[in-house]
Amino acid sequence: MINMLDLAILAMATMFAVAAATALSWMLLRVAFALMHPATAGRIPARRELVRGTAQLAPASAANR
Repeated sequence: MINMLDLAILAMATMFAVAAATALSWMLLRVAFALMHPATAGRIPARRELVRGTAQLAPASAANR
């Protein structure tokens, strides 16, 4: 009887530890993404020559149709 009680307590403690580890891992992953976002935002410069070239090609393409 005591062995079954020990096994049940061990199983419950293991499930609690798995749930706590999952929650902590998820929270740390969210914090890592939140800290990483400002470092990458706005770093990619806009390529204006592509926009100008597209604007110049649009009328020429429309004239061919």
